[in-house]
Amino acid sequence: MKLCRFGEPGAEKPGMIDHNGDLRDLSEEIEDIAHEALTDLSLEILSKVDPMKLPKVEQPVRFGPCVSGIGKFLCIGLNYSDHAAETGADIPEHPILFHKATSAVVGPNDDVVMPRGSTHTDWEVELGVVIGKACKYVDEADALDYVAGYCVINDVSERHFQTQLTGQWTKGKSCDTFGPTGPWLVTRDEVGDPQNLGMYCDVNGKRMQTGNTSTMIFTVAQCISHLSQLMTLHPGDVISTGTPPGVGMGMKPEPIYLKVGDVMELGIDKLGSQRQEVREDA
Repeated sequence: MKLCRFGEPGAEKPGMIDHNGDLRDLSEEIEDIAHEALTDLSLEILSKVDPMKLPKVEQPVRFGPCVSGIGKFLCIGLNYSDHAAETGADIPEHPILFHKATSAVVGPNDDVVMPRGSTHTDWEVELGVVIGKACKYVDEADALDYVAGYCVINDVSERHFQTQLTGQWTKGKSCDTFGPTGPWLVTRDEVGDPQNLGMYCDVNGKRMQTGNTSTMIFTVAQCISHLSQLMTLHPGDVISTGTPPGVGMGMKPEPIYLKVGDVMELGIDKLGSQRQEVREDA
């Protein structure tokens, strides 16, 4: 299934994409795509709903973040060997973890707002993993059973804030609008193997990132298992699993960073695409 949320910020409704690619209103079936609606039982019930019998939503419409009420937004850093190389970093021995504030989460096509004083705002296409049931001390072999589905995430990053403002990476990752998420939450049965998904990011029409989840250092299952040894993962928690090479800070001979008016377009196989314009903060 392809699930989504649509409508104005703060008033989004749950939706489903039918086999023709049309958006259907799911609000008569569930209140929102969050928490208990992400469990295996809830998703199984939803899978029996005939989308062609749901009200059709006329386009264009705004897509909101595909998951509501995110509890934890966990991110894995330097999880592609070629991305680590372009940043000059060593291959990590364990998954690098940082947090992105949930207040950064916006819809997949909402504007990205460059914060005041920003000179090093960057793009990162990433595979997002949405947890579907409580997960603690889980073995790698069973880890994917705890996934509700997958989505596209742009882990927008302000590199100066991230690396030069002494402290956690979170400083450069959590600015408002730095977490476009969606457009769809695609259930794990429809995605299949999460380690064989092509991904890309274009900036102003130029291909900057081309990658595949097959080159992750730590697989989705390994990331989930590792995190579950440290904390309980709950339904609606999101894990952003790292980015392939081609980010602005890794460009040679000089880094390239976003400026007001730039447009990012990014996507992942089976999961849809995003488009954001960069604008100046008020």
